[in-house]
Amino acid sequence: MRFRTIASVVAGAAALALVVSGCSSSSTPSASSVASAAQSVASQAQSAASSVASRASSAVSSVQSAVSGAVADSQVLASAKDGKLVVGIKFDQPGLGIKNPDGTFSGFDVEVAKYVANKLGVDPANIEFKESKSAERENLITGGEVDYIVATYSITDTRKEKVNFAGPYFIAHQDLLVKADNTEITGPDAMSGKILCSVTGSTSAQKVKDKYAADVALQEFGTYTECVEALKTGVVDAVTTDDVILAGFAAQDPGQFKLVGKGFSDENYGIGLKKGDAAGTTAINAAIAAMIADGSWAQALKDTVGPSGYTIPAPPTPAS
Repeated sequence: MRFRTIASVVAGAAALALVVSGCSSSSTPSASSVASAAQSVASQAQSAASSVASRASSAVSSVQSAVSGAVADSQVLASAKDGKLVVGIKFDQPGLGIKNPDGTFSGFDVEVAKYVANKLGVDPANIEFKESKSAERENLITGGEVDYIVATYSITDTRKEKVNFAGPYFIAHQDLLVKADNTEITGPDAMSGKILCSVTGSTSAQKVKDKYAADVALQEFGTYTECVEALKTGVVDAVTTDDVILAGFAAQDPGQFKLVGKGFSDENYGIGLKKGDAAGTTAINAAIAAMIADGSWAQALKDTVGPSGYTIPAPPTPAS
């Protein structure tokens, strides 16, 4: 279309040339003929300019509509555009997600949540942190109560049926926490006849029962803090979840507990958000990649989990 518009201008210019050249060398073209031809060319040029401007404006509008459509279809991006985010975290996991006595929040997951928010254009001070217990995470996302969740949330095929995941942003390994003087429990296959604790909504304890010790007794509580208290009082023999979580609890009570140190699975932590939110997932993946690339990821781990003695691993490769 653009080429046809320009061609019309060229044709008009040619017409003017013909008016002039069509006159004999002995005659002079009339002023009215030249004026008429010039007016015709000017009119066509103006029309062409208007057409090009109209198409440029239409193209810009199309891009703006596409961007607006992506934001409208993404709860995360829509909230970020408004300058505020509600983010789900754990409130009781030392080193990862903890609500401090003064009402502030700290931990690696908290740092990841803040970094992502900043990359989405939201000041971390404008994040509302919402407690996201393991059994409640999918409901919080599907119900629109949170924009995204950063809460030691392992990516599984079953969960992906209900939510989208960005990441992984960390890879942990399932382990066992026992009392410091326990010499009997040396790994998951030594849990036969023992009582094993994990939280409601987690798959960790069931994995031990299915793969390593069919006759282990499972005990579930709402939080890992309750599991650790049960271990402290002897109600259960071990607590199982990811090693980085257990390391935080061991560091919180020095000398009372120890990790068995036999990691027996890979747990890919992802950031959960509403199912089908492709634009939001892409944006968060880009933020995770940036956090790893600029060194903020490693520094956040050293500052939050490092004091427990946990060895800082190599970063994962997030999805694009």
